[in-house]
Amino acid sequence: MTIINIINFIRGIEPREAVDLYEPVRQQLQLLDEHNMTGTFLMQYDAMIDEQFVSMLQSTRHEIGCWLEIVEPLCKAAGIPWRGRFPWDWHAHVGFSVGYSPDERKRLIDALMAKFKSIFGIYPHSVGSWMIDAVSLDYMASEYGVRASCNCKDQWGTDGYTLWGGYYGQAYYPSRTNAYAPAQDVAHQIPVPIFKMLGSDPIYQYDAGLSLKEGATRWQNVITLEPVYHQNGGGDKAWTKWFFEQVLTGTCCLTFRYAQVGQENSFGWPAMAEGLQDQFHYLSQMREQGIVRVETLADSATAFSAQYPITPNAAITALNDWKREDRQSVWFCSKRYRTNLFREKAQLWFRDLMMFDDAYTERYLDAVCDNPEMVYDNLPIVDGNRWSGNDVRAGLYFNIHVEDLQVAEKETELEITVTAREGQVMLRFSDDTIAVTTDIADLRLEFVWGQSVEMDAAKVETKALRLMHEGFAYGVQLTSGVMMGMAMVPEAGSLMMKMVRMVD
Repeated sequence: MTIINIINFIRGIEPREAVDLYEPVRQQLQLLDEHNMTGTFLMQYDAMIDEQFVSMLQSTRHEIGCWLEIVEPLCKAAGIPWRGRFPWDWHAHVGFSVGYSPDERKRLIDALMAKFKSIFGIYPHSVGSWMIDAVSLDYMASEYGVRASCNCKDQWGTDGYTLWGGYYGQAYYPSRTNAYAPAQDVAHQIPVPIFKMLGSDPIYQYDAGLSLKEGATRWQNVITLEPVYHQNGGGDKAWTKWFFEQVLTGTCCLTFRYAQVGQENSFGWPAMAEGLQDQFHYLSQMREQGIVRVETLADSATAFSAQYPITPNAAITALNDWKREDRQSVWFCSKRYRTNLFREKAQLWFRDLMMFDDAYTERYLDAVCDNPEMVYDNLPIVDGNRWSGNDVRAGLYFNIHVEDLQVAEKETELEITVTAREGQVMLRFSDDTIAVTTDIADLRLEFVWGQSVEMDAAKVETKALRLMHEGFAYGVQLTSGVMMGMAMVPEAGSLMMKMVRMVD
């Protein structure tokens, strides 16, 4: 099943340029009514105190929730000095919860919730943002009964927000110590599933802006379902058709396929109109065919919580390349790691492998972000974007020539069969391990990188690769197979790796 949340969030102020902030909301409401769909509108505090927005939404049949960015009137209501350049300032240290102490975050949330209840008579079920810290999300869940959230896609530096190495799609229960990582067990999780916004291109978003010679870009560009991107994105008819027909009906997902449709009002209606109308057209057709379920964010979270007591394994498959350049991408996420297996013509490699651990805490759990650019991350074992450069494309490479790649679901595990000129390789992704079996006698998986502090400091043992990131010791333990230099080599046709915290 494919689940679609139509989420539009509403700002009350746009200091960068003159734009009609009301027209997008009116048009989005009209689109929903025309197609008999239900949506979620998330209101920033400055929109919540604007009577024109309130009158449009107060009696609507759609879900109304909160968009948690910090604005001057919210600070004033909470009795906290405003440090922004404008009444709404997108810089992370003033515009997001991480720019405030844990006590201040709670005071801001109290003021936000009090205003929402005074208008709508209840507390919101859903609160979203590009990123909400663990302290704030936990507080909203325990004190106000918030049961659903959404955050931004994986990105490096875009708009000053680095969110890197997280659960790549669908939804996850965040850790109480790192809101950008799934909790490892029920005791450590915030009981609010976070759904991933924007609909990333699973083939090309990851490497957006990458130069093999110069390395990774400081700020990635965007290849997503957002309708304001008219070339290679949600405003491009050809790309949108591919995304709906291939990614949202992909071969395997293990749980459900998911995308958020919608756009914030600050882009203005002319920029989003055509792309959003096209997307509603596709949604209507797919809903009639029984392919998709369109529902509110709160309803999706309620169903998720009823079915999954802990973050499940999930997959995103893109086996048809819209650029027709013979690339395939398979993302797998569990509560312990995420990985991306990537094929380009005859070459196959792990483009990404990130480990999740409750002991690796977010930077802002107790501290305040004092920088316009915030950073959330996890533990890199393979980082094909940030570690490339010097004419080297980083990754964990198979020494084979691939002819075919097949993906299948085996209950909660993902199985990939690779047919190569040299023989066959079977990969199985499970909750905490990656298993490789093969009939190829000299198969090797070799770590390649162009630049990386972590990999330069890697320590190789016969059965382990030890790494260090931000002072945290972790790595890969081999339960079968051995390390030979910077390569993993199967024993008796078997290689099994487990991502673990390392202790001396």
